[in-house]
This record gives sequence, C-alpha cells and structure tokens, in this order.
Amino acid sequence: MNFIRPKKYFGQHFLNDREIARQIADTVNVFPHLPVLEVGPGTGVLTQFLLKNCQKLLVVEVDMEAVAYLNVHFPELAGKIITGDFLKLDLTTLFSGQFCLTGNYPYNISSQIFFKLLDYKNRIPCCTGMVQKEVAERIAAPPGSRVYGITSVLLQAWYDIEYLFTVNEQAFNPPPKVKSAVIRLVRNKVEKLDCDEIFFKMVVKTAFNQRRKTLRNSLKTILPPTVDAARPVFSLRPEQLSVTDFVDLSKYITSGK
Repeated sequence: MNFIRPKKYFGQHFLNDREIARQIADTVNVFPHLPVLEVGPGTGVLTQFLLKNCQKLLVVEVDMEAVAYLNVHFPELAGKIITGDFLKLDLTTLFSGQFCLTGNYPYNISSQIFFKLLDYKNRIPCCTGMVQKEVAERIAAPPGSRVYGITSVLLQAWYDIEYLFTVNEQAFNPPPKVKSAVIRLVRNKVEKLDCDEIFFKMVVKTAFNQRRKTLRNSLKTILPPTVDAARPVFSLRPEQLSVTDFVDLSKYITSGK
C-alpha cells in the first residue's frame, strides 16, 4: 500500500516497518476484551494489525486525505473512522465504558495527548504507543533522573509506566534525526490522591518550572505565611521528590499537617 503524500506531509516521518507496527499493536493485549481507540492511523500501518487483534476498534484521523486512503484500503473500517482533532474530542461519547488508547502519536502533540489522557484516566486503563524517545524517557523517569519532570510526576501519580522498546530511525520513511520508543501506561489502583488534586498539579508545575531552585524558592509565590519553609523538604529540588512526596507536600501546604 503506497500513500502518495501531499505537500503538507513533507517533513513528517512515516512508520514503514511492519514488524514494529505489529509489536505496537500487541501492546494493548493486556486488556484483550476492551475496545481500542487509535490516534492518527495515517495510512494504516498500525491499524492493519489492530483490526486483527481488537474486538472493537475506532480510529480518529484529522487529515481528510488519510481518511480517504483508509476508506479505500480498509473497507472493514467503515463506520469506525472519526474525522477530527483528537485533542478536541469528548472521549466519553465514543464507547459506553472503558477502552484502551494507542497510536503512532504525532510527536508535536504527544505531550498534549498524555495530558488529555489524565482527564479520562478512569475511562482509559491502558494507554500505549510510540513517541519520541526523549518523551518516553521523561514519562518513565524515576525521581533523581535529570529528565524527571512534570509529565513524569503527573502521569506516574495515576499510571504504572513501562518503557517497552526503542525504535531505530530506519523504521521510518524518511528516517528522522531522532530515535523513537514505545511505552505502555497501565492505570494503578489510586482512586484519589490524599491531597487537593488541583493544588497538587499546581505544586508540581510550579516546582519544575524553576527546577534548578530549591522548593523554598520555586514555591514561594504559592506558600501561605503559615507554612514552615525551614522544613527539610523545602531544601530539596523538585527532581528529588517522588509522587508520594509531592502529595505529602501539597497536603502540608494546604492543611499544615
């Protein structure tokens, strides 16, 4: 199947390694009975394997030429293609219950995709797919890592992260200048954080926005006067705190306990 790319596709890199596509499709098999939503199917290199693996599949594609290609080459997708921008979709309208999310995600919006995932965390117990290697490393990074940051903490608060494998540049046409990676996020057992969840997100973002500073300095704009900033935790930098530490810190700042 050869898709003639229009000019607007120039600069994009298309996965053309069928074995890699098959392996990505297999990543959702931890929840074999759940329906699957694929983001950005493009020319269907991943879709062809998802159709074999999944009992129910929907795909969302923003580009009309890709949609036309899919309609011609994958007649089994009739009625299963959502034409639109994934970031603008109300995902609660797609399936009656839980579902898995996967895709060869557009690298320029991959972080936005994962932040949207958090809005639907109780509907999406499993999210897999391919992203730029640096993004995957950041999401999966443990405390203390130089790439541990906002996405690491916010996603790890709700999901167990697996960095599955690295994808070489030669798997794409044309080959990009960066490596890619496939990851899997599986919903953990946390139903509610033991703190104000909105404030928790604010603390994490505020701290990492000035990651070279100690928490005493980076958080000073959101610390009430009743907080004892002499506590040892405020001498740390954000990458030294685990998710639990951030939860405890957020709870202390708001309640004094």
